[in-house]
Amino acid sequence: MLYSEIYEKLKKAGIENPTFEASVLLEKFCNVSRAELPFLGEKNFESDALMTALERRVSHEPLQYILGEWYFFGEKYLVDERCLIPRSDTEILVEKAIELLPKNALFADFCTGSGCIAVSTLAHREDLRAFAFEISRGALELAEKNASLNGVSRRITFIEADILADMECEDEIFDAILSNPPYIRTNFIETLSDEVKKEPRIALDGGDDGLLFYRTILWKHSRLLKKNGFILFEIGYDQGNDIKALALENGFSCEIIKDLSLCDRVALLKKAYND
Repeated sequence: MLYSEIYEKLKKAGIENPTFEASVLLEKFCNVSRAELPFLGEKNFESDALMTALERRVSHEPLQYILGEWYFFGEKYLVDERCLIPRSDTEILVEKAIELLPKNALFADFCTGSGCIAVSTLAHREDLRAFAFEISRGALELAEKNASLNGVSRRITFIEADILADMECEDEIFDAILSNPPYIRTNFIETLSDEVKKEPRIALDGGDDGLLFYRTILWKHSRLLKKNGFILFEIGYDQGNDIKALALENGFSCEIIKDLSLCDRVALLKKAYND
Protein backbone atom coordinates (compact mmCIF):
# COMPACT_ATOMS: atom_id res chain seq x y z
CA MET A 1 0.00 0.00 0.00
CA LEU A 2 1.25 3.48 -0.86
CA TYR A 3 1.63 6.22 1.74
CA SER A 4 -0.89 8.30 -0.24
CA GLU A 5 -3.41 5.46 -0.05
CA ILE A 6 -2.99 5.15 3.70
CA TYR A 7 -3.43 8.90 4.04
CA GLU A 8 -6.58 8.93 1.91
CA LYS A 9 -8.12 6.03 3.77
CA LEU A 10 -7.59 7.79 7.12
CA LYS A 11 -8.87 11.10 5.74
CA LYS A 12 -12.00 9.49 4.32
CA ALA A 13 -12.68 7.91 7.74
CA GLY A 14 -12.66 11.37 9.31
CA ILE A 15 -9.35 11.01 11.19
CA GLU A 16 -8.39 14.50 12.32
CA ASN A 17 -4.68 14.40 11.41
CA PRO A 18 -4.23 11.76 8.67
CA THR A 19 -0.75 13.00 7.69
CA PHE A 20 0.64 12.44 11.17
CA GLU A 21 -1.19 9.19 11.77
CA ALA A 22 -0.19 7.65 8.44
CA SER A 23 3.47 8.35 9.22
CA VAL A 24 3.15 6.99 12.75
CA LEU A 25 1.58 3.75 11.53
CA LEU A 26 4.31 3.28 8.94
CA GLU A 27 7.00 3.96 11.51
CA LYS A 28 5.51 1.47 13.95
CA PHE A 29 4.55 -1.38 11.62
CA CYS A 30 7.00 -0.98 8.70
CA ASN A 31 10.03 0.32 10.58
CA VAL A 32 10.15 3.46 8.44
CA SER A 33 11.45 6.66 9.98
CA ARG A 34 9.02 9.56 9.57
CA ALA A 35 11.97 11.66 8.40
CA GLU A 36 12.50 9.25 5.49
CA LEU A 37 8.96 9.33 4.12
CA PRO A 38 9.32 12.40 1.84
CA PHE A 39 12.20 10.66 0.05
CA LEU A 40 10.54 7.29 -0.54
CA GLY A 41 8.30 8.40 -3.40
CA GLU A 42 5.75 5.78 -4.45
CA LYS A 43 7.19 2.98 -2.35
CA ASN A 44 4.75 0.16 -1.74
CA PHE A 45 4.53 -0.89 1.91
CA GLU A 46 3.51 -4.49 2.40
CA SER A 47 2.66 -5.52 5.94
CA ASP A 48 -0.20 -7.55 7.37
CA ALA A 49 0.33 -5.78 10.69
CA LEU A 50 -0.01 -2.39 8.98
CA MET A 51 -3.23 -3.40 7.25
CA THR A 52 -4.71 -4.69 10.49
CA ALA A 53 -3.70 -1.51 12.30
CA LEU A 54 -5.17 0.65 9.54
CA GLU A 55 -8.50 -1.17 9.65
CA ARG A 56 -8.61 -0.73 13.42
CA ARG A 57 -7.91 2.98 13.07
CA VAL A 58 -10.52 3.67 10.40
CA SER A 59 -13.03 2.04 12.75
CA HIS A 60 -11.99 4.78 15.21
CA GLU A 61 -10.14 2.63 17.68
CA PRO A 62 -7.74 5.05 19.43
CA LEU A 63 -4.33 5.28 17.80
CA GLN A 64 -2.62 4.85 21.17
CA TYR A 65 -4.28 1.46 21.76
CA ILE A 66 -3.25 0.30 18.29
CA LEU A 67 0.37 1.31 18.92
CA GLY A 68 0.26 -0.18 22.42
CA GLU A 69 2.32 2.68 23.82
CA TRP A 70 2.33 6.45 24.18
CA TYR A 71 4.63 9.13 25.54
CA PHE A 72 3.70 11.37 28.46
CA PHE A 73 5.96 13.94 30.12
CA GLY A 74 8.95 12.35 28.40
CA GLU A 75 8.26 8.85 29.67
CA LYS A 76 6.95 5.93 27.61
CA TYR A 77 3.75 4.22 28.74
CA LEU A 78 2.17 0.93 27.78
CA VAL A 79 -1.50 1.55 27.05
CA ASP A 80 -4.49 -0.53 26.00
CA GLU A 81 -8.25 -0.60 26.42
CA ARG A 82 -7.88 -1.20 30.17
CA CYS A 83 -6.76 2.38 30.87
CA LEU A 84 -7.48 5.98 30.02
CA ILE A 85 -5.04 7.30 27.43
CA PRO A 86 -2.43 9.70 28.93
CA ARG A 87 -2.98 13.21 27.57
CA SER A 88 -0.76 16.25 27.41
CA ASP A 89 -3.29 18.30 29.42
CA THR A 90 -2.50 16.14 32.44
CA GLU A 91 1.17 17.13 32.24
CA ILE A 92 0.19 20.47 33.82
CA LEU A 93 -0.76 18.61 37.01
CA VAL A 94 2.53 16.70 37.02
CA GLU A 95 4.52 19.92 36.54
CA LYS A 96 2.82 21.47 39.59
CA ALA A 97 3.34 18.33 41.68
CA ILE A 98 7.06 18.26 40.88
CA GLU A 99 7.30 21.94 41.77
CA LEU A 100 5.29 21.89 45.01
CA LEU A 101 6.00 18.56 46.71
CA PRO A 102 8.40 18.98 49.64
CA LYS A 103 11.64 17.03 49.83
CA ASN A 104 11.22 13.32 50.62
CA ALA A 105 7.43 13.60 50.35
CA LEU A 106 4.91 10.78 50.20
CA PHE A 107 1.92 11.39 47.94
CA ALA A 108 -1.20 9.54 46.85
CA ASP A 109 -2.43 9.19 43.29
CA PHE A 110 -6.16 8.41 43.24
CA CYS A 111 -7.60 6.77 40.10
CA THR A 112 -4.10 6.11 38.81
CA GLY A 113 -5.13 4.37 35.56
CA SER A 114 -1.97 3.87 33.48
CA GLY A 115 0.03 5.29 36.38
CA CYS A 116 1.22 8.25 34.33
CA ILE A 117 0.74 10.91 37.03
CA ALA A 118 2.50 9.02 39.80
CA VAL A 119 5.19 7.47 37.62
CA SER A 120 6.22 10.66 35.82
CA THR A 121 6.22 12.62 39.08
CA LEU A 122 8.51 10.01 40.63
CA ALA A 123 10.68 9.84 37.53
CA HIS A 124 11.46 13.55 37.83
CA ARG A 125 11.84 13.64 41.64
CA GLU A 126 14.06 10.84 42.93
CA ASP A 127 13.37 11.79 46.57
CA LEU A 128 9.64 11.05 46.42
CA ARG A 129 7.51 8.00 47.21
CA ALA A 130 3.90 7.27 46.24
CA PHE A 131 0.83 5.15 46.84
CA ALA A 132 -1.32 4.69 43.73
CA PHE A 133 -4.98 3.66 44.08
CA GLU A 134 -7.13 2.18 41.31
CA ILE A 135 -10.35 0.14 41.23
CA SER A 136 -9.54 -1.67 37.96
CA ARG A 137 -7.27 -4.68 38.28
CA GLY A 138 -6.44 -4.48 34.57
CA ALA A 139 -5.39 -0.83 34.82
CA LEU A 140 -3.30 -1.63 37.90
CA GLU A 141 -1.46 -4.35 36.00
CA LEU A 142 -0.57 -1.81 33.33
CA ALA A 143 0.46 0.79 35.90
CA GLU A 144 2.76 -1.70 37.59
CA LYS A 145 4.41 -2.46 34.25
CA ASN A 146 4.79 1.25 33.54
CA ALA A 147 6.43 1.84 36.90
CA SER A 148 8.94 -0.90 36.09
CA LEU A 149 9.45 0.38 32.55
CA ASN A 150 10.32 3.83 33.90
CA GLY A 151 12.48 2.68 36.81
CA VAL A 152 10.35 3.77 39.78
CA SER A 153 8.89 0.46 41.02
CA ARG A 154 10.76 0.56 44.32
CA ARG A 155 9.21 3.90 45.25
CA ILE A 156 5.56 3.22 44.48
CA THR A 157 2.96 0.97 46.09
CA PHE A 158 -0.11 0.01 44.07
CA ILE A 159 -3.41 -0.60 45.86
CA GLU A 160 -6.61 -1.97 44.35
CA ALA A 161 -9.30 0.16 45.95
CA ASP A 162 -12.61 1.88 45.31
CA ILE A 163 -12.13 5.60 45.89
CA LEU A 164 -15.88 5.99 46.36
CA ALA A 165 -15.75 3.70 49.40
CA ASP A 166 -14.02 4.04 52.75
CA MET A 167 -10.39 2.93 52.69
CA GLU A 168 -8.27 1.52 55.48
CA CYS A 169 -5.57 4.18 55.80
CA GLU A 170 -4.16 5.99 58.78
CA ASP A 171 -4.97 9.68 59.09
CA GLU A 172 -2.56 12.40 57.93
CA ILE A 173 -0.01 10.34 56.06
CA PHE A 174 0.25 12.07 52.68
CA ASP A 175 1.95 15.32 51.77
CA ALA A 176 -0.34 15.57 48.75
CA ILE A 177 -3.20 13.90 46.94
CA LEU A 178 -3.00 13.96 43.14
CA SER A 179 -5.88 12.84 40.97
CA ASN A 180 -7.28 12.88 37.46
CA PRO A 181 -10.59 11.27 38.37
CA PRO A 182 -13.55 10.55 36.10
CA TYR A 183 -15.24 13.94 35.58
CA ILE A 184 -17.49 13.67 32.53
CA ARG A 185 -21.21 14.07 33.31
CA THR A 186 -23.00 10.75 32.78
CA ASN A 187 -25.49 12.11 30.26
CA PHE A 188 -22.69 13.76 28.25
CA ILE A 189 -20.67 10.60 27.59
CA GLU A 190 -22.70 9.57 24.54
CA THR A 191 -21.83 12.90 22.86
CA LEU A 192 -18.08 12.23 23.02
CA SER A 193 -16.02 11.20 20.01
CA ASP A 194 -16.02 7.58 18.89
CA GLU A 195 -12.40 7.29 20.04
CA VAL A 196 -13.06 8.58 23.56
CA LYS A 197 -16.11 6.33 23.93
CA LYS A 198 -13.80 3.35 23.40
CA GLU A 199 -11.83 4.26 26.52
CA PRO A 200 -12.99 2.66 29.79
CA ARG A 201 -16.30 4.20 30.83
CA ILE A 202 -15.29 3.71 34.45
CA ALA A 203 -12.46 6.20 33.84
CA LEU A 204 -14.79 8.78 32.28
CA ASP A 205 -18.09 8.77 34.19
CA GLY A 206 -18.08 11.36 36.97
CA GLY A 207 -21.73 10.97 37.91
CA ASP A 208 -24.74 13.15 37.15
CA ASP A 209 -22.91 16.45 37.68
CA GLY A 210 -19.36 15.25 36.94
CA LEU A 211 -18.30 16.03 40.50
CA LEU A 212 -18.84 12.68 42.23
CA PHE A 213 -15.16 11.81 42.66
CA TYR A 214 -14.05 15.30 43.69
CA ARG A 215 -16.81 15.43 46.29
CA THR A 216 -15.97 11.97 47.63
CA ILE A 217 -12.22 12.62 47.82
CA LEU A 218 -12.82 15.80 49.78
CA TRP A 219 -15.44 14.27 52.08
CA LYS A 220 -13.85 10.89 52.72
CA HIS A 221 -10.14 11.15 52.03
CA SER A 222 -8.87 14.68 52.68
CA ARG A 223 -8.26 13.50 56.25
CA LEU A 224 -5.29 11.61 54.81
CA LEU A 225 -3.45 14.88 54.18
CA LYS A 226 -0.81 16.17 56.52
CA LYS A 227 -1.39 19.58 58.09
CA ASN A 228 0.31 21.50 55.29
CA GLY A 229 -0.69 19.09 52.56
CA PHE A 230 -2.37 19.94 49.28
CA ILE A 231 -4.54 18.42 46.57
CA LEU A 232 -4.05 18.67 42.82
CA PHE A 233 -7.09 17.74 40.70
CA GLU A 234 -7.35 17.69 36.95
CA ILE A 235 -10.72 19.24 36.13
CA GLY A 236 -12.98 19.82 33.15
CA TYR A 237 -12.87 23.12 31.28
CA ASP A 238 -16.19 24.26 32.84
CA GLN A 239 -15.73 22.95 36.39
CA GLY A 240 -13.58 25.64 38.00
CA ASN A 241 -16.36 27.41 39.89
CA ASP A 242 -17.87 24.13 41.10
CA ILE A 243 -14.51 22.93 42.40
CA LYS A 244 -13.95 26.26 44.17
CA ALA A 245 -17.32 25.87 45.90
CA LEU A 246 -16.55 22.29 46.95
CA ALA A 247 -13.15 23.35 48.25
CA LEU A 248 -14.67 26.14 50.36
CA GLU A 249 -17.30 23.78 51.79
CA ASN A 250 -14.52 21.44 52.93
CA GLY A 251 -12.11 24.00 54.40
CA PHE A 252 -9.75 24.43 51.47
CA SER A 253 -8.60 27.37 49.42
CA CYS A 254 -8.59 26.77 45.67
CA GLU A 255 -6.47 28.12 42.82
CA ILE A 256 -7.46 27.26 39.25
CA ILE A 257 -4.61 26.74 36.77
CA LYS A 258 -5.36 27.11 33.07
CA ASP A 259 -3.97 25.12 30.16
CA LEU A 260 -2.38 26.51 27.01
CA SER A 261 -5.84 27.10 25.54
CA LEU A 262 -6.70 29.21 28.61
CA CYS A 263 -9.25 26.63 29.78
CA ASP A 264 -9.51 25.62 33.43
CA ARG A 265 -7.41 22.46 33.76
CA VAL A 266 -5.96 21.92 37.26
CA ALA A 267 -7.23 22.86 40.72
CA LEU A 268 -4.75 23.37 43.56
CA LEU A 269 -6.41 22.99 46.95
CA LYS A 270 -4.76 23.88 50.23
CA LYS A 271 -6.11 23.72 53.75
CA ALA A 272 -7.42 27.18 54.50
CA TYR A 273 -6.16 27.31 58.05
CA ASN A 274 -2.88 27.05 59.94
CA ASP A 275 -2.71 25.59 63.42
